Formats: sequence, C-alpha cells, structure tokens
Amino acid sequence: MATACEMKNKIQGHPCFGGNHHKNGRMHLAVAPMCNIKCGYCSRKHDCANESRPGVTSRILTPAEAIIKVREVMASPIAGPIIKVVGIAGPGDPLANEETFETFKMVKEEFPHLMLCMSTNGLLLPESMDRLEELGLHSLTVTINAVDPRVGAEIYRHVIYHGRHYQGVEGAEILIANQFEGVKRAGKLGMTIKINTVLTPGINDSQIPLIAERVRDLGAFVMNIMPIIPQAELAHVPAPSEAYLAGVRKANESTIGQFAHCKQCRADAIGLIGQDLNLTIAEPACATA
Repeated sequence: MATACEMKNKIQGHPCFGGNHHKNGRMHLAVAPMCNIKCGYCSRKHDCANESRPGVTSRILTPAEAIIKVREVMASPIAGPIIKVVGIAGPGDPLANEETFETFKMVKEEFPHLMLCMSTNGLLLPESMDRLEELGLHSLTVTINAVDPRVGAEIYRHVIYHGRHYQGVEGAEILIANQFEGVKRAGKLGMTIKINTVLTPGINDSQIPLIAERVRDLGAFVMNIMPIIPQAELAHVPAPSEAYLAGVRKANESTIGQFAHCKQCRADAIGLIGQDLNLTIAEPACATA
C-alpha cells in the first residue's frame, strides 16, 4: 500500500481526491452499456440533458468515437485546460464491457498525461486487476453497499457472474466477496481507491460503519456516502435528509476520510464537478434510453 506522503502526491490534480474540484475537471466516456448486476435503485429508462445521476447518458460511444471526443475536448480552449482525468463510469459496469479496456488503451497512448479513472460495482474486479494495472489505472471507485449478504439481497436484484444468474443472498454473497477482494488487490498495488456507498434508509444504515472499517484496512483512501435516488424497485425508500446524510458522514469520518462534494455524475459528464460543460455530442434535449 502507498504511504500517506505518496498518496498525497498521487492525488494532486484529481478533482475527486485532491481537494481542487473547483479548478480541475474530469471527462466521463460512456462506452460501457452492459451491466452484470441489477441494483434495486437503478433505472436507465430515461435520459434528459438536465438530469444528473449515474447510469444516464445521451449516447453510447464506441472506443473510436470516444477517442475522437477526447481529442475534441482537449482541443477546446474552455475544457482542455481544466480536464485532468478521463473516467469510465458506465452507463453499465465498465468491467463487463471490453470497450472499457480498448478506450483506456487509446487514451493512454495518445494522452499519457491524463489520469485514468474507473467506477465499478466490483464483481469482476479481482480477475481484472492485472489488466487495469497494465493500463496504468490511477483511480478506482468501487460501489459497496453491504457487508452482510442478507442486506445485500435487499439491494441487489440479481448478479450475472460468468454466464450464470444468481439471486438473493447467493448473488449478494458472490458480489460482496469479489468487491472486497478487488479492493484488497488494488490497495496492494497502490491505487487510489474511493468507495461509494448508497445510503438506503432502513436497509443498509447499520452496514456503513462496517464497510468503512473494512475498506480502510484494505487500502481505500476515501469514502463517498451517497443518498439513494428513490426509483425502480426501491422507489418506495425515502431519500435521506441532508441532516441525516451529514450525520452518517460525520459518524464515519474518524474511520476513513469522507468525500462530501459528490454530485452523482452522469456517465457522460464533462467539466468541473457540479458544473458540467455542454460539450456532449449533439443529441435531442431529452430522449428515451
């Protein structure tokens, strides 16, 4: 694992880690449409240009289109100077799509100064670590919502792992085991690791301190406790109040650093966190995904 000093130097320039999200931006490439799990709070049915939430994109890009888009953005006098990170965060799971690796390879070859960042559910993380290290992945975000598979079964509707469908506790058990094993391997490689946890009131509240302790010990750098967006199968679960969310973050900040400026970005976000630029490939304002 990286030392505190090494980690401090490594995160400079990254808007999600370096404390400089007001001047350094990121670019998400929506090249990963397929997902291998179904979260109860995930809905990808609709897309509106004014909507900001994970899983949303106006268009799926091929790797060839993605590198063209990176060239366009980096050549822009508005976006080029602020973009420090190229990330892949969906709209499905990046590791379930070979296009993720193809895209990162092209970006690394043409823009070696840009940090590569990825957000994943972690199901395929252990078996993908060698490839990610070879690509020079800088930052890794893993969404972990439970330690107990029984709690996970209330959040995850199914898991597709190596061609087989798993449901309930069995599926959650496979997912959770792989998530923590993947974080462990990433920690040993010295990657910058952020853990996303979707606070789902009445379901996983008690799990958050357990997640915080475990990922800290495995090498995670920071934790991002996000409020659930009530939709899909978990539309009946109320979103936590700002006060409750702040209290949960406060209760866990002594265990692991808390990331509090997340805006639950779209899969095609470009610009500063919370101040996305209108540089997407031309599409109608609202469309059905």
